[in-house]
Amino acid sequence: MLDGGRGPGTAMAMRMVVALAGVLGAERLIPITGAHIDSCLYHGQAGLDFAQRLAGLGAAVAVPTTLNVSSLDLMHPGLVRLPPADAVPARALMDAYRALGARATWTCAPYQLAQRPALGEDIAWAESNAIVFANSVLGARTERYGDFIDICAAITGRVPHAGLHLPEHRVPTLELDCSALPAALLAEEAVWAALGDVVGRRSGTGIPLLTGIDPAVADEDRLKALGATAASSGGVALFHVAGVTPEAAAAAGDPVWSALPAAAVTTGMLRAARDELSTAGPSAPLDAVALGTPHFSVREFGKLAAALEGRPAFHPGCTVWINTSREVLAQAREAGLVQPAEERGARIVVDTCTYITPILGPEERTVMTPSGKWAWYAPMNLGVDVVFGTLSECLDSACAGKVVRDDGQWN
Repeated sequence: MLDGGRGPGTAMAMRMVVALAGVLGAERLIPITGAHIDSCLYHGQAGLDFAQRLAGLGAAVAVPTTLNVSSLDLMHPGLVRLPPADAVPARALMDAYRALGARATWTCAPYQLAQRPALGEDIAWAESNAIVFANSVLGARTERYGDFIDICAAITGRVPHAGLHLPEHRVPTLELDCSALPAALLAEEAVWAALGDVVGRRSGTGIPLLTGIDPAVADEDRLKALGATAASSGGVALFHVAGVTPEAAAAAGDPVWSALPAAAVTTGMLRAARDELSTAGPSAPLDAVALGTPHFSVREFGKLAAALEGRPAFHPGCTVWINTSREVLAQAREAGLVQPAEERGARIVVDTCTYITPILGPEERTVMTPSGKWAWYAPMNLGVDVVFGTLSECLDSACAGKVVRDDGQWN
């Protein structure tokens, strides 16, 4: 590929991959089965120039490739309030990645699509929550790939044999004992996000092994919330949950996994994380609620529909935003799971996310969310104040038009 035998675009991409291999000290490249691209989110002219250069040189992806969120919601024109100076190149960037052969999935949760990698597959995924989910929950193998190198890996179908592609780099480095956490507490997705905040702060870029969690309460939505927040509060790209995640289950009884430095996680630590993820007080007026970061799943739409039974319409002064993917939205709508939220005034966002592009109105200054990732990034990106809480707290607050707390859910 370096010699241009597959075209100048592929040669350009391979030069990038080989350069990365040199930086990582990898002795060889390995094939991948798929890629997920983060570079399609518009950050400036350089990103557009890079993608258009590859496309202009005739490059095309060599493996199935999905696309992360963009800066626009193409299903709801006008929803994103980008000025033309940004909206036009943002759309051009989306078009460039489609020209390279990537699927127009526009989601940060490619693991919710019909086709996803299996245990042991080497892939090149970008986007922090996608990376940690693929490594941890699916047991696929990906390094922390970022902009530009992600599409180069997709075009060449190769990555350096280094980092988390190596089994010896996937063993846990510390144990976090969660046995003191009540099962009833872990029934809330937001509690898993708070747990992720604790995990990220304690682990940094290490690989935590969580023990003492009943496998019956650890579904994919909760593990998603855990991983997304751990990748935000720390640099976690892989975690294990004893008896739950595939590599932890396979390593049961391995002495290497049982002789780790350990620390206990307590209910008080989760309540402290809840408070740390909030920048506004519990008595603050409420302008909006943000759901679906990472993108809402079909199961989450089902949980939301069930939680809305018996609740009135949302307060007219509080907008409820739900981010999801096109594929999930179609499935959930067909199942009748979206309509209960829309009937109460919720607004659906696809192709992008409310914390990274201007969707919220200037009057929406205090926002409640059950998402640890949204709580981490929105204050910096949007300049809003955040109240972090459970889904039921968010819904009660959206109906009341003010923050409603139920501290009993955090005991």
